[in-house]
Amino acid sequence: MNVEIRSIAVIGAGAMGHGIAQVFSMKGYRVNIVDVSDEILKKALQNIEWSLSKFVEKKRIGREDAEAALARIKATTSYEEAVRDVDLVIEAAPENLELKKKIFSTVDRLSKPHTILASNTSTLSITEMGRATSRPDKVIGMHWFNPPQIMQLIEVVKGEDTSDETLSKIVELSRFLGKTPIVCKKDVRGFIVNRILGAVFNEAYWTYYRGEASKEGIDSSVKYAGGFPMGWFELSDYVGLDIVYEVGRVLYEAYGERFKPCLEVIEPLVNQKKLGQKTGLGFYDWMKGRPRIPFELSDEYDVERSWMVAVNEAAWLVYENVAEPHDIDTGMKLGAGWPQGPCEYADRKGLDIILNNLIKLYEKHRMEMYNPCPLLKEYVDRKWIGRIVGRGFYNY
Repeated sequence: MNVEIRSIAVIGAGAMGHGIAQVFSMKGYRVNIVDVSDEILKKALQNIEWSLSKFVEKKRIGREDAEAALARIKATTSYEEAVRDVDLVIEAAPENLELKKKIFSTVDRLSKPHTILASNTSTLSITEMGRATSRPDKVIGMHWFNPPQIMQLIEVVKGEDTSDETLSKIVELSRFLGKTPIVCKKDVRGFIVNRILGAVFNEAYWTYYRGEASKEGIDSSVKYAGGFPMGWFELSDYVGLDIVYEVGRVLYEAYGERFKPCLEVIEPLVNQKKLGQKTGLGFYDWMKGRPRIPFELSDEYDVERSWMVAVNEAAWLVYENVAEPHDIDTGMKLGAGWPQGPCEYADRKGLDIILNNLIKLYEKHRMEMYNPCPLLKEYVDRKWIGRIVGRGFYNY
């Protein structure tokens, strides 16, 4: 057991909140879970009980362990009761900055001075949440991936005021939980994984909009030729087009033309409430289950293009000192199921080849997402072109 963090409160009992609570309870922590109604909390506890039973079925834990884990979780509608005696609070409320700031301000007032306050936000500002409290040094991003009980990755995000001590405690805690933490060293929008996925989604949407490939052709090529777990349109539907649209808006606001969204493709669907898997319709029809992506279209789209923008955005993350190549690659493999990370891919392919391909795409389309990051030019100028010469994103 982590000697300093012994008890937890989770704010929000939705899919992420109850999953996070379950992970902690399975590791022996006492967990208070809080939400606005007893009905929501009752459903959350039922979901946790169901999930624990699946772990028992698969012989990953014993029945007694499942019962003990459930007994360690206490549900309440009272913030004061939930947070007054805990060492860590994790907020898992909807993605609305004003709501989160209000929650952080309340929790700050009610919890003990030593308590760390973490947010499960996937893209919003940790710094702003921290400044809504009297302890910004103890506020941090702890972004889990869905479902938290299964997914290995946690993005740990350092706000401008987050102390090194808080950062190291949450990294250590994540490892104790059996997760793999990656560190986002700066409080940037999209953090690591969503920033790279946002670039890849945009490239696919614009390619489709320009009529260079069909959405089925892009997805078929990505899955069957590229070895990715889902095509980009299929994954967009799975995530939820409302969420993809909102993250896209945040990224465009933060980085400008490099993340210019293809509104012509996604906005009509969002306006029609065709949000993907959860509504039954999106880019695909999900009414009868997962859509069939035709294998015979797997040469319609050049998957290299997805890799090119992914590598370019990874280069920006390194260039801006947001993340290390190893953390970027780990994030994409564990958080998005990629067959390899963009930095690993670039070093195998050759950074000189990637740079030339990006220059060609930029000259053809004049879109900033293809405009090479200065880091790529710098590495190629230094002859750091990858594995073949012993130096690229990594040293070999």
